[in-house]
Amino acid sequence: MRFDPALAEMRFGYGLSPSIAPPLGLADMLSRLSGPDLMSQKYPIENYDQFTARIGEFIAARGERKKAKGTAGEKAAQKAMRRIVRRSRRQATLSLGASLLRRARTADAFRERLEFFWADHFSVVAKGQRMAGVVPSYSESAIRPFVGATFSELLKSAVLHPAMLNFLDQNASVGPNSALAAREDGKGLNENLAREILELHTLGVDGPYSQTDVRQLAELLTGLGTNRDGAMVFRHRRAEPGAETVLGRSYSGEFAEIEDIHAVLDDLSAHPATARHIAGKLARHFVSNNPDPDLVAAIEAKFLETGGALLPTYEAMLTHPAAWDQAGGKIKQPITFVASAFRALDASDRDLGGVDRNQLVQMVDAPLARMGQAWGRPLGPDGWPDHDSHWITPQGLAARLQWALMAPSMLRRGLVDPRQLVGQALGPRATETLHFAASAAETRREGVALVLTSPAFQRH
Repeated sequence: MRFDPALAEMRFGYGLSPSIAPPLGLADMLSRLSGPDLMSQKYPIENYDQFTARIGEFIAARGERKKAKGTAGEKAAQKAMRRIVRRSRRQATLSLGASLLRRARTADAFRERLEFFWADHFSVVAKGQRMAGVVPSYSESAIRPFVGATFSELLKSAVLHPAMLNFLDQNASVGPNSALAAREDGKGLNENLAREILELHTLGVDGPYSQTDVRQLAELLTGLGTNRDGAMVFRHRRAEPGAETVLGRSYSGEFAEIEDIHAVLDDLSAHPATARHIAGKLARHFVSNNPDPDLVAAIEAKFLETGGALLPTYEAMLTHPAAWDQAGGKIKQPITFVASAFRALDASDRDLGGVDRNQLVQMVDAPLARMGQAWGRPLGPDGWPDHDSHWITPQGLAARLQWALMAPSMLRRGLVDPRQLVGQALGPRATETLHFAASAAETRREGVALVLTSPAFQRH
C-alpha cells in the first residue's frame, strides 16, 4: 500500500487546505488521532454538564416568572428569562461555528470524521423542551472523548448517556415485577433502548438475536433513567428483579445492579456479529458503498483480535490496499461537503466564529436543511443514510449549487481566484478540463461554484 497524503485528507478527513499540511504518512495520521485533542481546546463546545446547568437556569427562571406574574417583580423576571433565551441561542450559534472551524482548521481531520461517524452510529434526537439543542453537547461528552478508546467504552458512554435514555423513552420503562410496577400507572416495559442496542449499536439488524433477547435485555435495563437534573440514575425499585438471559448468558440476580448492564454491554461489544457490523459500517462510510469484502474482513479480524480497541481497528482499515483505491469514491454528505468547501476556501476564525446567528443560519444552517441534512437534527435512531443514492437527488444537487454560488461570497475575505482554488481544493485530483473551466468562468463567483460542485470535489 502506497500512502497518498491528498487522498488521506479527502477520503478520511475533510479535504485539502491551502494552509494546513496533510499527514506525512499513516504513522503521522494515527499519532495525531491518539495525541491531544487540540481542536476541542481551541474551539470549545458546551459539554453536557454545562448544557444541563444552563437548562436548569432556564427552568428556575421560568418558575420565578410564573411566581412573579401580576406583581411588581414580573417585568424583572421576564427580562431575566429573555436573557437566558438569548444566551441559549448564542450557544447554538457558537456550537455550530466551532464545529465548522474544527473541520476547516484541523490538522487532525480523521478525528473530526470519526466523531461524526460515531455520533451518527449512536444517533440521538432531541426530545422535549428540556433536551432541545442537546445533540452537540451529547456528542462532545459521550462520543468525542472515546473515538480512540475501545468500542465497549464508547458503547457504554453513548447508550447510558441521559440524551440517549431520554430519546428512547427509558424513563417510561418499568420492570413488570418491580417494586414500583403497581404504582407506576400507565407505564410498563419499554423495549426501545434494548432494541436499538442490539439492532443498531452492536449486532446489527441481521444479528443473531431474537425478540426474547430484546425483551430480556429491556428487563435488564429497567432501572436506568434520568432525574430532574438531567443526570443518569439507576433506580432499584423500578428494576426487574431476578436474572435475565441475553444471547444465552444470564445476568443479574435477586437484585438488579447497574454492573449487570455494564457486563451485558461488554459482552455485546465482544460479539463476532458486532465486529462484522462495525467493520462493514466503517468500510461503507469511508471507502465505498460496496466495499471490498477483504477490507471488511481485515477490519473485523482486528476488532476481534484486540477486543474492540478502536485505534488498531482504524489502522487495519487504513493499511488495507482497498482503502486507497483511486476509483470512484463516496459522495460527500452535505455536512462533509460544506465543511470541506470551507476548508478549501481557507475559512478563518473570523469567517465562521465571528458571525451572528442570522448570518450563520443563512450561510450554513438553512442550506444544510435544504440539502437534506439539518444540522444537529438526525432523522432517527439509525442516523443519516450512508449511501450515495440518498444524497444524489435533483433537489439535493440544486441546493448544493445554490450554496456554492452564495456561501463563499459571505466569507469576510474576498473570493479566491477559481484557477487557484482548483489546486487548493483538489490537488492531483484536478483534471485539465476542470482547470480550463475554472479559467474560462465569466466571474469569480461562478468559477468558485463550478469548482465546488464539480464531480471531483463532490466525492471523497
